[in-house]
Amino acid sequence: MANSPKFIFITGGVMSGLGKGVVASSIAKLLQLCQLKVSCVKIDPYLNYDAGTMNPLTHGEVFVTDDGGECDMDIGNYERFLNTSLKSTHNLTAGRIFSNVIRLERQGKYLGQCVQIIPHITDEIKQELRKISREEDLDVLVVECGGTVGDIESLPFLEALRQMELEDGHTNTFFVHVTLAPVLDAVGEQKTKPTQHSVQELRRIGIQPDLLAVRCKTPLTRETIRKISLFASIPTDCVMSSHDVPSIYSVPDILYRQGIIEVILKNLNLKVNPNISKWNRIAKTYLETNGILKIAIVGKYVDLKDSYVSVSQALLHAGAKHGKEIIIDWIDSEKLEKNSKYNTDESEFSNLTKKLEQFAGILVPGGFGSRGSQGIINACNYARVNNIPFLGICFGFQLAIVEFARNVCGLTSANSTEIAPDTDHPVVYYMPEQKHVKTMGGTMRLGLHDINIKNDSGAMAIYKKKIIQKRHRHRYEFNQDYMKLIEENGMKFTGSSDSGKRIEILELPDHPFYFGIQYHGEFHSRPGLPEPAFEGFVEASIKNM
Repeated sequence: MANSPKFIFITGGVMSGLGKGVVASSIAKLLQLCQLKVSCVKIDPYLNYDAGTMNPLTHGEVFVTDDGGECDMDIGNYERFLNTSLKSTHNLTAGRIFSNVIRLERQGKYLGQCVQIIPHITDEIKQELRKISREEDLDVLVVECGGTVGDIESLPFLEALRQMELEDGHTNTFFVHVTLAPVLDAVGEQKTKPTQHSVQELRRIGIQPDLLAVRCKTPLTRETIRKISLFASIPTDCVMSSHDVPSIYSVPDILYRQGIIEVILKNLNLKVNPNISKWNRIAKTYLETNGILKIAIVGKYVDLKDSYVSVSQALLHAGAKHGKEIIIDWIDSEKLEKNSKYNTDESEFSNLTKKLEQFAGILVPGGFGSRGSQGIINACNYARVNNIPFLGICFGFQLAIVEFARNVCGLTSANSTEIAPDTDHPVVYYMPEQKHVKTMGGTMRLGLHDINIKNDSGAMAIYKKKIIQKRHRHRYEFNQDYMKLIEENGMKFTGSSDSGKRIEILELPDHPFYFGIQYHGEFHSRPGLPEPAFEGFVEASIKNM
């Protein structure tokens, strides 16, 4: 156990998207395997209060925590690697920090002072990080600073981290800088200049990194390591190759084999030993598979795969448990609509729709708005009519109800009021308590809720318990005025929450696997512990191969 809290700061340079989140998660996992109490924080320098109102096509998935926080997708990485549930406070944004300081200023906490970035903003950042470490009684807190060194919006955070090293001492702080060593096709050698310049920029603002995690396609060569070490003033054993691997769950072992834990433990004066064998057994299941399972994800934001990162990871978890490599085909739901920008005549639409028959299963994830909604309804119909295993999540759950109401119950104008506010048959409608909500951020039905499952149902066979707890993020829900009609036609509602006020699960008993969930089960899936609905979907899809 540590004598005092330790902080590991992960910074990035050269460009975004280098995988700081995976490096941070891997380091945290290795320290957790040393029997240390570890957690992670993601710093996001943007002025949004949280990620809730951000476009998934530009920012990626909005990850939801148990306490209803709408967070950066890296929080999901941390949870999956550490197999733990984090609080919304673990996503620290500039918007939240500035809001706190302005609120304190209005309350008179800084009377007589000129409120400035230094010391007031930096003090607030340090206070938030130390508060998490103290309240959760952590041995180590891994802090990932979003953005890249040189971004103007990151400077207050980097300055706060610099001050923490000064105040807490070098044995209580450790800086890991993630950079890039690209290979130009025309030259064929790993280039070190981007890393050199990135380290220089970091040092210019007063931070000397203790370790470099260098992203590259293939392992760093001895010469590259030597060159980086020389120009960055970092020992060669502190220059780590973070090269491409088939599975992100192999990264902890890749770093461990290079001695990263010995370096960190020595610098932080921690005398513990890791045991990574159990983790490596889990990671190995993603590499040793006995076949391919093709799954179609039909969604609105497929142009950026990170929009559905938790969904894809949940599929990989379930596939690995059953020895299958999951191959995902991302299908823009607009492509499944007649007269869309993708197809202008009946034959083109038929060809695109027929493409769905090649998949062992069809999954529809969450989303908002009318664009592409008819394509999702068409996908729900195709899976139902052709007995293809289907899993609908949130928006997918709601539009599966719309499809069934139209094509089985005879309510041809059935719709969600999100898509058609004046529909004659609002089988999905705005939640009553949402009608008086005026602001957008943090006002949906969010976070963890108890769900009661009916006996003798497919849901009970999947979850094997009467009550489950799952996370939510929605404003619309099933209109139970239509429950009797829909159930008389064969769809069953087998899970509910809030004393039956809200329907959470639908299924078709006579279908190989047709399952819809209002909640986001993907947020609870873990390597080696797939979320049961995803596992059931993958099992049914394997049978359909």
